[in-house]
Amino acid sequence: MRILITGGAGFIGSDFIRYWLEKYKDDEIINLDVLTYAGNLGSLKEIENYKNYKFVKGDICNAELVNELVKGVDLIVHFAAETHVDRSIADCSVFIRTNVEGTGVLLEAAKNNGKIRFHHISTDEVFGHLGIGDKAFNERTPYDPRSPYSASKAAADHLVRAYFYTYGLPITISNCSNNYGPYANREKFIPLVITNLLQDKKIPIYGEGKNIRDWINVRDHNRGVEAIIKKGKIGETYCLGGGGEISNLDLVKKILAIMGAGEDKLEFVADRAGHDFRYAIDSSKAQSELGWKKEIDFTAGLKQTIEWYKENYLN
Repeated sequence: MRILITGGAGFIGSDFIRYWLEKYKDDEIINLDVLTYAGNLGSLKEIENYKNYKFVKGDICNAELVNELVKGVDLIVHFAAETHVDRSIADCSVFIRTNVEGTGVLLEAAKNNGKIRFHHISTDEVFGHLGIGDKAFNERTPYDPRSPYSASKAAADHLVRAYFYTYGLPITISNCSNNYGPYANREKFIPLVITNLLQDKKIPIYGEGKNIRDWINVRDHNRGVEAIIKKGKIGETYCLGGGGEISNLDLVKKILAIMGAGEDKLEFVADRAGHDFRYAIDSSKAQSELGWKKEIDFTAGLKQTIEWYKENYLN
């Protein structure tokens, strides 16, 4: 196949490219990324000279460029997005432009160039948040976004589905839980904790640290995306979760223990505005229909991630 990846210099997109080209050596990948602060071409160093890989620096909102790139493409996998909640609270305009308008440009190009197969990467945050006793999110959970970021991703999801129902565009969507692993930008929670400890800095904890997240290793997530591309039903959504809920405070304590640091490094700060309490994903549909399940144990994956940052961050 000839595949267009958007946002392929980002944390999750770059892992997908490395994984895909390692497994499907005859496929061709075009990586379209505008290289914001979150883009890192160093994450693709090992494959940058592959003959079946091409990087294009460009904006998904550039309709002329996007239309040119999708010609002859068999599949579009859309990772490109602004994703940091705090940044969306400070200024939502770039989130609306990239996540909503950019997705619209890609969908139009896919529609107008032979109805190209389109897979859209989304988030569990579009479903809002959960209480302690609430059932985990699944594909039938009503949308209830609570931050500008999650609202922009929800809008993108709705656009993708609209192109399926209105134009017959062959789409699928995946909603995943929090990703962790190598190459994540240090503004994200787990890399922030690790790199602050490496620099002997305090670790900021919102509120009392009771907010709960479900973590999935980035490679398990991308194996799920692969399963959807290969086996997923057109027009369907699949939820991909790690099945490993943990509070922010307990997660930090876990990292402290692995890195041999004490709780004197904790610094409780004012809570984030509209801070979602709990995320959890029910992945049973992906498991039953696609034969996918997570393979990487959270503690083992966390230890591997910590070792990667030790070897790469301060060098």
